[in-house]
Amino acid sequence: MTTIKIADAIADLLRDGMPVRFEAYDGSGTGPEDSPITLELVNQRGLAYLLTAPGDLGLARAYAAGDLVVHGAHPGDPYELARRLKGHTKFRKVSPGEIVALVRGLGFANLKPPPPPPQEHLPRWRRAMEGLRHSMGRDAEAISHHYDVSNAFYRHVLGPSMAYTCAVYPDADATLEEAQHEKFDLVARKLDLKPGQRLLDVGCGWGGMVIHAAKEYGVKALGVTLSQQQADWGKEAIDREGLGDVAEIRHLDYRDVFETGFDAISSIGLTEHIGVRNYPSYFGFLRDHLKPEGRLLNHSITRHHNRREETGAFIDRYVFPDGELIGSGTHIKEAQDAGLEVMHSENLRMHYAMTLRDWNRNLVDNWDACVDEVGIGTARVWGIYMASCRLGFEWNEIQLHQVLAVRTGDDGSDGFPLRPSW
Repeated sequence: MTTIKIADAIADLLRDGMPVRFEAYDGSGTGPEDSPITLELVNQRGLAYLLTAPGDLGLARAYAAGDLVVHGAHPGDPYELARRLKGHTKFRKVSPGEIVALVRGLGFANLKPPPPPPQEHLPRWRRAMEGLRHSMGRDAEAISHHYDVSNAFYRHVLGPSMAYTCAVYPDADATLEEAQHEKFDLVARKLDLKPGQRLLDVGCGWGGMVIHAAKEYGVKALGVTLSQQQADWGKEAIDREGLGDVAEIRHLDYRDVFETGFDAISSIGLTEHIGVRNYPSYFGFLRDHLKPEGRLLNHSITRHHNRREETGAFIDRYVFPDGELIGSGTHIKEAQDAGLEVMHSENLRMHYAMTLRDWNRNLVDNWDACVDEVGIGTARVWGIYMASCRLGFEWNEIQLHQVLAVRTGDDGSDGFPLRPSW
C-alpha cells in the first residue's frame, strides 16, 4: 500500500493551492517556506476533521480543538492568517478513483468523522427537529448559544460600552469607546429623540442604547432581549446610573411587547436573527407599535446583494445559529410593504471593519483573562470569527446599513424637516 504524505494530500485537495506553510505530524510540509505564518497539523484527529468536513468547517473544528496550531499569528487576532487563507479553503472536486487512492494512502480511519468540538452548535437539520426555524423557542436557544457565553468575556472583548454592534468612527483616530458612543448618538439623532418621549429598543443587548437615550436625551426607554445574561447586566447598569425611573430592560421576545404608541423604535443588530421570511411580520409589528410620525431606525448587517443565501457552515455552527443576511434593498422593500415610509439609508461597512479590528485587539490584550473565562477553544473561535468577518466587510461581501423609516400619519404627515437634522 502506497503511503501518501499528509501535507501533499491536503495541498492537492485544495482548489486554489496552499497559501501558507503547512506542516503535518508525519513530518511532511508544503506551501511557501518563507511564509510568515505556518499551520501545524499535530494529530490524526485534526486530519480527520479536515477530510470529513472540507473547507471552513473542518478547519474550524481542527483549530478550535487544538489539532491545528497557528504559528506567526496571535490566536486573538489571526487577521493575517484569515487574509492569506481567504479564497483558499475549498476542496476541489475529487474523482472516485482519487478517493480510493486517498483512502488507501491515508487510511480509512481518517474518513470517520470525530465528534465535533463542544463549541459547535447543532447542524440545521438537527435544529429543525427541535422546532421551526425562528420560532420563539428556537430563537431563544440560538440567542442563548451566542450571547449567554460570559458577561465578563464580553466585557474584555467589547470594552466598557458592552456594545456588540457596529460602532461609528467620527474620525480614523477615534477610540472604540468614542465610536460606540457616536453610534448610539447617531441613532438618537436620526430618531430625533426629545425629553419625555418613549423609546422601544428591540434586541437591546446589554442596554447601551436604552441607557444612552435615557441619560443623554431624557426619554423613557424600554429594551427587550432574549438573553438572560444581557438582561441581568443591563438591569444592573441601569441601577448604577440611577435611571430606574426612566429606563427598563426585560428578558423578553420583542413579539411579546404589549405596549404601543412609541415615539421611536431602535433595532440595532436584531434583524440578522429573525429570518428573512419573517420580515413582513417584523416590520409590521414595529409599525403597529409606533405612534403616527413615530420613527424606526433599523441597524443591521446586510449582504451586498438581495439574493437568498445561507450563512456558511462555520458561522452557522460556531457563531450565529440560524442567522440570515440579505441586502438592504430587501429591508427597504419589506419596511415599505409594511406601511412604513423609508426616509434614509446609510451604509457603514468600513466602520464595522474598524470595529472588528478593535475587538480583536481587545481579545489579544485580554487573552489570558478571556481564556480563563470561556476556555481556549471558544477564545480561538472568537479570534478567527472576528478576523474573518473583518475581511468580509473590507472586501464588500457584507455591509452594515442603517435604514430610517417613519409611520406616516393618515394625512401624510411625517414630522421630518426639509433636510436631515442629524
